[in-house]
Order: sequence, then structure tokens, then C-alpha cells
Amino acid sequence: MILASHDLKNVDCIEGLAELPEACCDLVYLDPPFMTGRRHTAAEGSYGDSWDNLADYMSYMRPRLEHVHRVLKATGSVLVHCDWRTCHHFRVLLDDLFGPDQFVNHLIWSYGLGGSSPRRFARKHDDILFYGRSQNYYFEPPLVPATSNRLKGKLKKATDVICIPAINNMSHERVGYPTQKPLALMELLVKACSPPNGFVVDPFCGSGTTLVASLKCQRKAQGFDPNAQAIAIAQMRLEALTNSDSMISQ
Repeated sequence: MILASHDLKNVDCIEGLAELPEACCDLVYLDPPFMTGRRHTAAEGSYGDSWDNLADYMSYMRPRLEHVHRVLKATGSVLVHCDWRTCHHFRVLLDDLFGPDQFVNHLIWSYGLGGSSPRRFARKHDDILFYGRSQNYYFEPPLVPATSNRLKGKLKKATDVICIPAINNMSHERVGYPTQKPLALMELLVKACSPPNGFVVDPFCGSGTTLVASLKCQRKAQGFDPNAQAIAIAQMRLEALTNSDSMISQ
């Protein structure tokens, strides 16, 4: 395996995206702060996730998504990872920026882990909104194991409900950064929504899972994050992947 190139910048994504040329990206995946109202902390990183109100949060996101719209190729697409707090507001914003006809999917990532409540159904999923830059967006349907007895042992095209477990505390994959997403999820999305040798951008790259997945899938990758700890962790992961690949190829 020959790895594609990658780049990391310790900047707010509004600065990083502004430096990218128009219509250069095949896929932009955003996993922004979820407006949880708290500060996420862990041994290897932390970030704030609090706004005065929803209007302030969406005002923060709008110019960043305007840049995303500008940098996407006509065949490109955007994936906005959010949850119940803001999903419906993102849908309205994306309809405004991209046009309602460019909506492709409302994906559900069903992850299984987490607590429960005596006052509501347990919240066990995140939302991922999928919009194309035009009707000519790239898409390669991912294949997943079939679950029916009739198709047992075979593969089928994935549905809009993606069942991939969240990373548990004992997983070798965990790097200690809060809200880290599973590599399996990101590999599925990258392969489905960007062409081989394409260019993937993650404006809120955190610990770098999107970039790692992109390079493993032979895509070029660019990540931005204002948190220096996040950039350091992402760089470490990418270097480890590069060194591992070099050892295999020798």
C-alpha cells in the first residue's frame, strides 16, 4: 500500500478553508462541536463545546459551511455529523446553502454504547447529513454483511442506518481524545463518498480519524483544528501509519 499525502494545520477551519482554492475537494466531512454545553476533557485532549444559545452556534457554523460549499467540486459532497440537539437546524441551513434538491441522505449512525434514562428512550445514535454539491456527486454504495438467513454469509448494499459500535474504553484503537469516532465508520464513509485518489477535508479533525481513514483508503487528506493537542495526536497517528506501511513495504 502506498499512502496518499496528508496535511494538518493548527488553525480554526474558517481560516484553513479560506486558503483552499475553489472547487478542489471531493468530500468534506465535518464533526463539529455538538453544542453540549460542557467542556470535553480527557488525558490526551480537551475542547470547549458551549454557546450562549442555538442562534449563536448556527451563526458560528454558517460561514464555515459557506466555505465548504465553495471548495467542493461539482462531483463533491459534504457530510455533517451532528445529533438531536442541532440536526434539524443543520438540515434547514444546508437546504439554504446547497439547495433542498441536493439533499441525498439523512444517515443514522447507531453505536449502541451509552447510558439510559427512566424519562425517555435511550439515545443511541448520531445523525449524519449527506448533501451533494450537484446532482453529479460521487457515490459508491458500501457493502456490509447481510443479516437475513437467506443471505447469510453474503454482502448487501448498506442502508441509511449504519450499525458500527462506538469505541469502548478498552479498545486498542482509542487514543484518549474525547468524541473520537471509530475508524470503521470513517473508512465506510470515505470509500462511499469520495473517489480513489480523491481529496478529503476534515475541518474539525480532532484526533485525526478521518485523515487516517482517508490515507488507508488511498485518498489525499487535509485536516484543521484550533486545538494544538488534537493536531499533535493526529500527527502521531498519521506518522505511525506511515511508518507501519514503510515497514511492510520493505
